[in-house]
Amino acid sequence: MTKPSKNKLIPAALLFLSLGGLSVAFAQTTTAKVAADATVPTNNGTDAVTPQQMRAQSQTFLPQMDQSAQTVRRQLEQSRESRDVVKVLCLNDKLNQIDVAIRAARDRMPVLTVALDKNDAENSRHEFAVLQVLRDRVRTLVQESNQCIGEEAGFVGESKVIVSIDPGIPSNDQTLFPSDTTVIFVPPAVLSNTK
Repeated sequence: MTKPSKNKLIPAALLFLSLGGLSVAFAQTTTAKVAADATVPTNNGTDAVTPQQMRAQSQTFLPQMDQSAQTVRRQLEQSRESRDVVKVLCLNDKLNQIDVAIRAARDRMPVLTVALDKNDAENSRHEFAVLQVLRDRVRTLVQESNQCIGEEAGFVGESKVIVSIDPGIPSNDQTLFPSDTTVIFVPPAVLSNTK
């Protein structure tokens, strides 16, 4: 019986290892895809809502969002009057984000109306879900704007520094230099290079 040479074993080993690696990679991607599919909801909870309910609920979204923007706008004006720069910056940022969400909702409303008029269930559910997300985003931003902290919270009053010295510490200063300033300089010894 003849032994296979090392040159023939190397390609076979490489082929075996690469196929093993491919099967592991395939198993990982398949597992990741199954896990991702299991965690993503497919209907966003809008299957139970009828087209008439979608139309009625979506008509309330924009007025609610506008009212929330007005509330934050009033807070911003009060902060500007009190010259609270920190709170003004925070509220201005939240109001800008709210305005962006409202503009996006205004753009989506006609698309939802057209989808409902055409009885396009898939697009209706999608547009309604987007509007719900925008409404929820505005609600979150209003809650965050209520948590904006101004300068007055950081500075309650004037600061006082009270110093107490431990009586056990020696009273004389140990860091003073000695009074004798004579410096003794000893030159280094000279060595011969020839030795």
